[in-house]
Amino acid sequence: MKPLAIVGIILAGIIILGGTALVSKSNTIITTDAVCEQMAGQVNSALQRRLDLIPNLVETVKGYASHENETLTAVIAARASATQVKLDASTLTDPAKLQQFNQAQGQLSAALGKLMVVSEQYPNLKADKNFQDLMAQLEGTENRIKIERDNYNKAVTALNVEIRTFPGSLVNSLMAHVKERQVFQAEEAAQAAPKVSFGKSAPAVPAAPAPAAGGDK
Repeated sequence: MKPLAIVGIILAGIIILGGTALVSKSNTIITTDAVCEQMAGQVNSALQRRLDLIPNLVETVKGYASHENETLTAVIAARASATQVKLDASTLTDPAKLQQFNQAQGQLSAALGKLMVVSEQYPNLKADKNFQDLMAQLEGTENRIKIERDNYNKAVTALNVEIRTFPGSLVNSLMAHVKERQVFQAEEAAQAAPKVSFGKSAPAVPAAPAPAAGGDK
């Protein structure tokens, strides 16, 4: 009976250790997913900050360039569309929904880019203190959006690797049941928009040197 008892103890130890390892891996997957969810919230917060700045920006521009109706209307419409597409768990696990979200955000970025181009034509607008403050806030917000998206993408990549590879894939199917998340891609509409550095003038391009008189023939 002693050999059988020893075998039983060994098997029990293996089962306990195996079960502990499975639970530990499941907890790791769930924790990583929770980190992704938290970072998604930070992306949402930065995007909401941009939405909150736009009404004041539009009103300020309107005060100096009220006849730029087409550009102002485009920004307002793009903002309205962006507010209709929510960034939540269902969006971040569905490629089609995330593409729709990115398109709405890209159109908003493109409309804002065009508005910045228009503002360059109005020196009094550019000199307005409120406009300058809004531009500084908007530039900081755009940078924050990029940082938060990059952080989210890194966390999602780690999660997806965890649940795609063994033993994480097995543990996830048996215990955690965490869905694969989608990463943010570059916004195509924003890429096509004019590139404007908020609140900063483009550097002057030096003139080409004049050819020397009586040069070599």
